[in-house]
Amino acid sequence: MIISIIPRDLNMETKGIKNETDEEKLFSGTLWLNAKVLGLVLGLLIGLVMFIATNWLVIKGSQPVGPHLGLLGKYFIGYRVTFLGSFIGFAYGFAIGTLSGALIGWIYNKIALLRD
Repeated sequence: MIISIIPRDLNMETKGIKNETDEEKLFSGTLWLNAKVLGLVLGLLIGLVMFIATNWLVIKGSQPVGPHLGLLGKYFIGYRVTFLGSFIGFAYGFAIGTLSGALIGWIYNKIALLRD
């Protein structure tokens, strides 16, 4: 599960506060992201987009094959618009997506902790 809701105060009865309704509990909770799962999902998504886009251009087969997508070879060492390059692109997309998703989740959770 990517998202979980944690109530702000679990011991309301011991502090003399009456029980809240389900709707009040829902709106008073803080939304937390699981950074590891978000990183994994974003990594798989970006990796698959790279894999499918590269293979789509290879199957389409125009001349020259994918000049715009081929520019990623300037940043991703070993990447070319070929069938083998699609696996290399998947690996780079997975790595960048995983790191980006984990960083986004971590930053979000830190901001949510400050707001509490």
